Amino acid sequence: MANVEKDILRDGPLRYLGYANELGESFRPVFPAFVAPSYAVAFAYVAADTYDKATKAGASAPPSAKSAHMAAAAGDTLLWQTMASVVIPGFTINRVVALSKAAVTSSVKNPALVRWLPTCIGLGAIPLIIHPIDALVDFSMDNSTRLWSTKYLEGKNN
Repeated sequence: MANVEKDILRDGPLRYLGYANELGESFRPVFPAFVAPSYAVAFAYVAADTYDKATKAGASAPPSAKSAHMAAAAGDTLLWQTMASVVIPGFTINRVVALSKAAVTSSVKNPALVRWLPTCIGLGAIPLIIHPIDALVDFSMDNSTRLWSTKYLEGKNN
């Protein structure tokens, strides 16, 4: 059996730091001051994963193409993580919570429900959106930036 290196940033609990902003967006109606720090945590995770993948790409690249491989890995990781972990899910949960709040405010009289139900709906939506968004970003990048970077690296390796 092959010895596969475990990626602590993607295969363990640290991966959930990339979704911190979704928690912030879910709690926006209740704790709005939590939103900005939640994005800071998510972007710190993106930066750490980008650095990690660029460093690993540089270590395994031919010496003459080390910089090119590092740049390609950094660009791919930064774009993927920013879109799949921060921008698209953050926007999606923001809209789910905003629409839920509008619906609840117009139809529910209990102040506790008006305050907390949109947050609960936002939290419940997070696991439902993760895999479809990941697949969308993979598909988009596989058919655009990854095609370009592959051709670029093929030219650098020759």
